[in-house]
Amino acid sequence: MSDSHRTIVTKGKRRKKASPVVALIAHDAKKVDMVVFAKEEEERLAQCDLIATGTTSETIMEKTSLQVKRMLHGPEGGDLQIGGLVASGEVDLVVFLRDPLTAQPHDPDISALLRVCDVHNIPLATNLSSAKLLLTGLIKANP
Repeated sequence: MSDSHRTIVTKGKRRKKASPVVALIAHDAKKVDMVVFAKEEEERLAQCDLIATGTTSETIMEKTSLQVKRMLHGPEGGDLQIGGLVASGEVDLVVFLRDPLTAQPHDPDISALLRVCDVHNIPLATNLSSAKLLLTGLIKANP
């Protein structure tokens, strides 16, 4: 990552982040996949500051030794909270394991999160293969 992606702007001042910030989100049908990912990548994820939506954060902390900052549940605004952090330059990678076969009641929030990642050039993984590749690249770029 370039330095521009590693800097947070706070009240007009720039400061370096100590660790990359990774947001983890999983629809209900993908929670098991997220736990598998978290277990397989636990060593790399431990090098990051993690944030996740409600149940996803709880599930990851129950099944691994990782510490995760808990946001609201996705349908209650958790996706939008993470989108706000992306827009303010506080997130380096979003892993969003979406269920492509089921309509979600908060689809507009999901679309907004995907759009803000594109607008702010933040890597976004929506499946396990891309999540592993992007996490590997993020860790290599931030030793």
